[in-house]
Amino acid sequence: MAVHPSKESAILSARELSLGYGPRAIVEELSLTLPAGKVTIIVGANACGKSTLLRGLARLLPPSAGVVHLNGVDIHKVPTRALARELGILPQTPTAPDGISVADLVGRGRSPHQGWFRQWTTADDDAVAAALNVTGTAELADRSIDELSGGQRQRVWIAMALAQETNVLLLDEPTTYLDLAHQVEVLDVVSELNARRGTTVAIVLHDLNLAARYADHLVAMKAGSILAQGAPGEVLTAELVRDVFGLESVVVPDPVVGTPMVVPMGRRAALLADAAAGKLAEITMTEGVHA
Repeated sequence: MAVHPSKESAILSARELSLGYGPRAIVEELSLTLPAGKVTIIVGANACGKSTLLRGLARLLPPSAGVVHLNGVDIHKVPTRALARELGILPQTPTAPDGISVADLVGRGRSPHQGWFRQWTTADDDAVAAALNVTGTAELADRSIDELSGGQRQRVWIAMALAQETNVLLLDEPTTYLDLAHQVEVLDVVSELNARRGTTVAIVLHDLNLAARYADHLVAMKAGSILAQGAPGEVLTAELVRDVFGLESVVVPDPVVGTPMVVPMGRRAALLADAAAGKLAEITMTEGVHA
């Protein structure tokens, strides 16, 4: 069965989806629709099911129950090549053939567009060049992937995913191994891709503040279920951070863009806050005595 891309951005949804590994259930009866043409970011504590959900949405993990639809079609009924032209995924730990060059690896992102009657074209060259440029890896094109640092490799993998030019892009912790500057750069690239092409994007991310800054739609997971979802300003509260992560925090406006920013307390900060409160109370009492 073929996927017929809608005139608008692609819609990927799960209904009562259950996923696991053998007898161990990870995600249970979860329903989610990725807003078409928007950036959805999924957050949650380790082992809560974020990556498992993404694998289920990408057809890398068969469901034990429920269904995933892409533009209204059961994703498990879509031919593999047709699906690869419509949906791309970058897993947490991708592997490359030994000795492959950066340019060749990124070029593999174009393989779903090849076939008996369509070989490599200038459009493929342009897509690869654009992906290398926006990820800052063009100067690495002739180098072997084996020679690169972890951060460089991650940017090359992202370039390959971008070169695929799908209507849906799923990224599992794409900022792993990247320093802060490159984390922001990668998320900027994805955000610009979404704005320019209307790509429907879902990202698993650990950094709550970057998630709040770049998400149109924020999904918070706990124990294989969705605890809350919506606009970051509606979802990200101190209560949610406590419930999902077991962390006391203060949520304030990001001074740059105004999105929620989580300031973790931690034991040391709590002790300092208590000490400051005690000092203030002592000063107040002293002033009261001398009044």
